[in-house]
Amino acid sequence: MNIHEKINYVEFPSTNLEETKRFFTQVFGWEFKDFGPEYTAFSDQGLNGGFYQSDLFSSTNNGASLIVFYSEGIQATQKKIEKAGGTITKPIFSFPGGVRFHFSEPSGNEFAVWSENNS
Repeated sequence: MNIHEKINYVEFPSTNLEETKRFFTQVFGWEFKDFGPEYTAFSDQGLNGGFYQSDLFSSTNNGASLIVFYSEGIQATQKKIEKAGGTITKPIFSFPGGVRFHFSEPSGNEFAVWSENNS
């Protein structure tokens, strides 16, 4: 649903679109729709968006925004990410409201996962 002046869509760079699609499909069950060889889109994931072919990647070290996933079982989500080829860039740590960790997907984009508890 499009809502006037609300965040509607997000786009990320990807150094390898096929690996990025494989990773998000394996870990989070996403489905993608390709729009040519250099763009793929996802929807119904809390926020719609896409990945475009690029030599760059999104990282908070470079001042990029951080997209944070929610998990009811943070340990299990971390294992799925590692099994699918993601890299844990900040191990689980406490913050006001719960715990979280940061990871990068195979193209180098940084994301985080948070939960109310460490199970």
